[in-house]
Amino acid sequence: MAENQPRRIGAFVLVAALFAVGGAGAGWWFESQRSSGGEGSDAQLEASLASAGIDGKERAAIEGLVREYILQHPEVLPEAMERLQQRESAAQIAPMRGALETPFPGAVLGNPDGKVTLVEFTDFACTYCRQSMKALEGLIAKNPDLRVVIRELPIIAPESGPAARMALAAAAQGKYPAYHKLMFEGPRPSEESIVAAASAAGIDLAAARGFGASKGVEEELKRNLEVARQLGVNGTPAWVIGDRIISGAVPAADLQAAIDTARKG
Repeated sequence: MAENQPRRIGAFVLVAALFAVGGAGAGWWFESQRSSGGEGSDAQLEASLASAGIDGKERAAIEGLVREYILQHPEVLPEAMERLQQRESAAQIAPMRGALETPFPGAVLGNPDGKVTLVEFTDFACTYCRQSMKALEGLIAKNPDLRVVIRELPIIAPESGPAARMALAAAAQGKYPAYHKLMFEGPRPSEESIVAAASAAGIDLAAARGFGASKGVEEELKRNLEVARQLGVNGTPAWVIGDRIISGAVPAADLQAAIDTARKG
């Protein structure tokens, strides 16, 4: 018995540590699987504990230890949930990264050949997107290797669609950055403000209107909506950088940290 004690104590500490690091998420998963009759969940849990040489009494002790640890260190729960969300985001992004980071031709800010890609889902009628413009311009100035792929997501107002179509037409004419900037610096989208921004950006309006009504533009907007749905993006602005999905008008420092992480990766 004494011979097995170090191994049992080691297993006890290991499982307790795993539960503590996983936080309530791991415990919630096991309990939800058990209560919903998840296939093999009880057997898998029992097998894991048995393989570690942990019997019923030791299991009860572990559960008590983990509960006590979490009560004394509740700060591990947000950290655990953040790590879980990052893993889920990475799994969502991986299979669609190529399509996600391939811009509609011309719809790019910053360095078109940059090694680090930041994707932004945006809507010209979005107040928070407007508020994020200065932060984005600062990031572009600070990071010469940053390529910003803009995905038009016209979901907020009826005028969002025409503004997005004109943006893609501007991209086709090599005028996207100027139009993008003018739209966010000017009044909210309307027929007048769209024409004013397009004219100031030097866009051929007749050609732009025809292009904006084309099948290619329609498919791009539908594709953006579908990609957003798959990523769980339901509002603007939303950012994708590396393996992270960031929602809202977050501080520039948060985006810079994500850029730095992606650059190292």
